[in-house]
Amino acid sequence: MSTMDDFFADFNVPELTAGVDEVGRGPLCGDVVTAAVILDPENPIAGLNDSKKLTEKRREALFDEIQKKALSFCVARASVAEIDDINILQASLLAMHRAVAGLSIQPEYVLVDGNKVPKWQYKAEAVVKGDSRVPAIAAASILAKVTRDREMVALDSVYPGYGIAGHKGYPTKVHMEALQRLGVTPIHRRSYAPVRAALESE
Repeated sequence: MSTMDDFFADFNVPELTAGVDEVGRGPLCGDVVTAAVILDPENPIAGLNDSKKLTEKRREALFDEIQKKALSFCVARASVAEIDDINILQASLLAMHRAVAGLSIQPEYVLVDGNKVPKWQYKAEAVVKGDSRVPAIAAASILAKVTRDREMVALDSVYPGYGIAGHKGYPTKVHMEALQRLGVTPIHRRSYAPVRAALESE
């Protein structure tokens, strides 16, 4: 991963820049969770990377370090109802908007993982594979993933039998079979085809 200084030099963006990422577009259940992070150039964090490329133990350690060292951070979400109402892409963009709006320091610039930027007042750009290239986006991906993973583990005890703690809501074989066997829960996204199919078979 490039250092923060390298990225600023390459992209010519100000230091007061927020990185934004989301977690949870693919799962069949649960909220989509986003985070926005403004890192402190004077207080660097070693080992930032795409959250999916880190071990759970490393993510958990970085989760705490990011919250202690960042200039500002905010974790936000869009609900299952919102996902079903406006679709997952729009819900993800809405959650990103909420995360940046929730920062205690308003950024001069925003870098968003992926290829789409929400419609907002901030100067911004999308960065494909940004969670592997931009430290602030990597930090956001870690906050979002750890937050969502913890929530899914908690929901496993509320809705036992689906294996949510293991697959975190993604459409694994275990999850698909449980949907057919146990039915659809309030946390499932009814706009997703496998969930609709399970509803139709009830």
